[in-house]
Amino acid sequence: MLRLRMMRAPQKYVQGKDSLLHFYEEMKDLGDKWLFICSNSGYKSCHDKIEKSFEGADDKRLYEVFGGVSSVGEIERMRKFVKDNEINVIVGVGGGSAIDTAKATAYYEKLPVAIVPTVVATDAPCTGLSVIYNDDKTFNSYLFYPKNPEAVIVDSDVIAHAPVSFLVSGMGDALGTYFEARACDRTDAPSLENGGITRSAMALCKLCYETLKEYGAAAKKACELQVVTPALEAVIEANVYLSGVGADNGGLAVAHSFYNGLTALGGHSAPHGDCVAFGTLVQLVLERAPKKEFREVQDFCKEVGLPLTLEDIGITEDSQIKVIAENACAPGESIHNMVADVTPDQLYAAIKAADALGRERKAED
Repeated sequence: MLRLRMMRAPQKYVQGKDSLLHFYEEMKDLGDKWLFICSNSGYKSCHDKIEKSFEGADDKRLYEVFGGVSSVGEIERMRKFVKDNEINVIVGVGGGSAIDTAKATAYYEKLPVAIVPTVVATDAPCTGLSVIYNDDKTFNSYLFYPKNPEAVIVDSDVIAHAPVSFLVSGMGDALGTYFEARACDRTDAPSLENGGITRSAMALCKLCYETLKEYGAAAKKACELQVVTPALEAVIEANVYLSGVGADNGGLAVAHSFYNGLTALGGHSAPHGDCVAFGTLVQLVLERAPKKEFREVQDFCKEVGLPLTLEDIGITEDSQIKVIAENACAPGESIHNMVADVTPDQLYAAIKAADALGRERKAED
């Protein structure tokens, strides 16, 4: 089958220390009646800077703290708010759920959307999709959009003052980007945009991995000190833009299927990015990756504090591994983008092997 190669990304990406002081100048072409859909922490960390950027402008600005989950009911509430107040541009301020709520509201109301991430724990800001939940917080669906956000603006100082664990988890999510895209490229599997993978996309994915290796530890240290350094700037870009645009245009494979399988356990609390990082090690086992490459990824995980073993993500029972393997191989999962299709038995063996190799690595120190 001939698959057309394609590439999508946000129309504008802005990043830097105190960039929110330039919010109006950078975003003013989007509209003049603004609804900022905020998380609680997003409102506190961003409101004053955004308001300062509007000094001298007579644009209408409304801020609404959303309910905490990108649910069907919450999206409907925001849509009503948009209609009642004649809003013409939506802004999502916060983590993944606030961002997903803003994207969905803008999509249904046919309005432009700008994204202001306050943590970089996932690559959600740049992607053209949302995870939608039912009002009881159970999973509803993935909502795919015909385009990516109009703009993303990241204030590096806000990220520097967010919990370090979010930055590390974001590095875990970003770690899978190159290896999953490489697997999809080998099989001509579709990207998340359902197109063929361009050389540009693969270059972004590879740069993402190289940036993490080079600057990850130094970025973590900067975040611990709550200061903005070139290393932190590099990793913020890797977590948000390189990983987001890379995953959108590169595709997924074992690392994300592993995470999806793990959610079947119910009530599991390990961060998404931590699970993706361990899932990346599992994928490398399945691929028979060279020892040098596997060790390199292990060393990176150890250096920044990402999981090396199942125990690190709260998995201690063999029965749990079997549930993960079975659900990760369900029809439609991205694990089927691998060169040789993966069975639950094969995935179970790879999970056990990655865990054993991780325990060996820890025992060396």
